[in-house]
Amino acid sequence: MTKEINSKILADFHKNLNQDASNNILKNAVAQVGIFQTAQNSDVKSKLNPTFNITVPTGKVSNQKRSGRCWLFSSLTNLRTEFAMKYDVADFELSQNYLSFFDRLEKANYFYQNIIETANLPVTDRKVNALFSRPNGDGGYWQYATDLIKKYGVVPDYAFPETAASSNTAEFDSVIGIMLRKNGIELRELVNDNKSETVINERVDEMLSEIYKVCVYSFGQPPKEFELSIGTDSKKMIEEASITPKEFLKQYFTMKLDDYVDIINAPQDSKEFGKIYTVEATGNMVGGQKTTYLNLPIERLKELSIAQMKGNDTVWFGNDVGKQSHRTKGLLSGDLHQIDQLFGIDTKMSKGEGLDYKQSEITHAMTLTGVNLINGQPNRFKVENSWGEANGEKGYFTMDDQWFDRNVYDVVINKKYLSADELEMLKQEPIVLAPWDSIA
Repeated sequence: MTKEINSKILADFHKNLNQDASNNILKNAVAQVGIFQTAQNSDVKSKLNPTFNITVPTGKVSNQKRSGRCWLFSSLTNLRTEFAMKYDVADFELSQNYLSFFDRLEKANYFYQNIIETANLPVTDRKVNALFSRPNGDGGYWQYATDLIKKYGVVPDYAFPETAASSNTAEFDSVIGIMLRKNGIELRELVNDNKSETVINERVDEMLSEIYKVCVYSFGQPPKEFELSIGTDSKKMIEEASITPKEFLKQYFTMKLDDYVDIINAPQDSKEFGKIYTVEATGNMVGGQKTTYLNLPIERLKELSIAQMKGNDTVWFGNDVGKQSHRTKGLLSGDLHQIDQLFGIDTKMSKGEGLDYKQSEITHAMTLTGVNLINGQPNRFKVENSWGEANGEKGYFTMDDQWFDRNVYDVVINKKYLSADELEMLKQEPIVLAPWDSIA
């Protein structure tokens, strides 16, 4: 590799730039207000009218604050929406902190078990590296939430409220990360020193006890039972003197979590449509159900999502929210930032190329709660986010059809909306992907 930048090349760059007088105006604009503001398409706001002819009744949005729990907030939106409609409590909310507590504890155990299983691999092994790179983050997927809900039940937000640590997880992540990595080193040494399974399991129990303490200090002590007292919008009371989280789930919610499946759109040469995929060593719970994904064309994800909303059910969806979005205005448009026009460049790549070459990834989870159809075709969607009411239309975003095509990767759909062929596809043995795969 011998090519280098020299003074002649720089002189040519300078000359070419100054040949167009408009470059100086654009240079000043970008310097003063930034790239995205300069490139923002002013027509987008008028096209993303926040009205929809199909909507699922939902209440106030929640706020994950400075945490990565979007997947959990979006998952609980499905449950609380059912409760709100059934019991006439529009702004009812479940405790995300309650399930987050157990998520972090379960993830610690999941990490320890994976470290034990891979202890004989060198530290330079890519799988070992992947495990130690993210031992216990607060991110996750629909299946993670499903397993937690079934195992631990749910509680209203007042029964286990947010704390400073749950609302801003950076400090907790820092502490728990160093604990897990230190413990992971010790577990690798115990295995390689041929210590007995009993000795290793006893040490894991001690490690988990320490993790539990940090969780309690940070998030609070989860209730084994609580007083149920909720006032409905029609001035009635829902009351139980004492009820456990699992009893609350069983008695007040009818949603069958196991009826929902992950449908992804990963249009890559390495992944076929109509096939089931799973990711190795990726999960949050020992004994939990393995997350599997059915890969289908984006048009099918859209059709299924619309069918589910027509059935008065919201849709959990995974997406790359940082692309072509405006946080405070609540806009998600495929043509929001006209970067190519601003700089006179071509940055277009296919969705599959974006996944293959790390330009795109699933970074966020939100909830579809409405759609606007014209002659049966969608032109915009209503999105419930978990960033509080200060963003968008009281927390709701508006997404155009192009953004759905480009930046939606995963929707959670009730199996009753799948075709007979798609139901057969679900019976396949999953193709196992590496922990560093683009959909992990």
